[in-house]
Amino acid sequence: MERRFYNFSWQLVLVLLTTLLTATPTLAQKCYSNVTPTAPDSRYQDHGDGTVTDLQTGLMWQQCSLGQSGSGCGEDPPTPYTWEEARQQGDEMNSRGGFAGHSDWRLPNREELESLVEKACYAPAINFKLFPNAGLRHRFPGYWSSSPHADNSNNAWVVYFALGMTNDVPRKYGNAVRLVRNGQ
Repeated sequence: MERRFYNFSWQLVLVLLTTLLTATPTLAQKCYSNVTPTAPDSRYQDHGDGTVTDLQTGLMWQQCSLGQSGSGCGEDPPTPYTWEEARQQGDEMNSRGGFAGHSDWRLPNREELESLVEKACYAPAINFKLFPNAGLRHRFPGYWSSSPHADNSNNAWVVYFALGMTNDVPRKYGNAVRLVRNGQ
């Protein structure tokens, strides 16, 4: 009984979130004035080459999701990947010469991806200036982590930057990918 309520609650959140994001032609990030920002601009170094280093964690991130490019990460939606496909994207990029002069990109684990969540904001709950167009206008606003679910081998962890939530979802679902590398 309790599990059904959890599933129903999560489905309701997704329906409401999808309705909000598809019904709103222009998204404007909302931030709480009484909550201290957890991911302010000063926490990051923008390298001007499509990468950003998180000065708190030392991780270097791609600014755009895979499938997006250009200033502001363009209007194209991120490319959807299953979890197995998502896990291969770093190796594929590295074998083609890498990105921004680096060839050690990988899919972030759950904790690394959650470190990008801006707890003072939503729609999106990420530093939208440094990580623009984070897939919020599209059908799959979740981002894969490399972390499998320990108790359910069919699921893996996804971070939803629309509200800053994390949930396990079936590995066959299509979600976005943002690659990371260990900083120097």
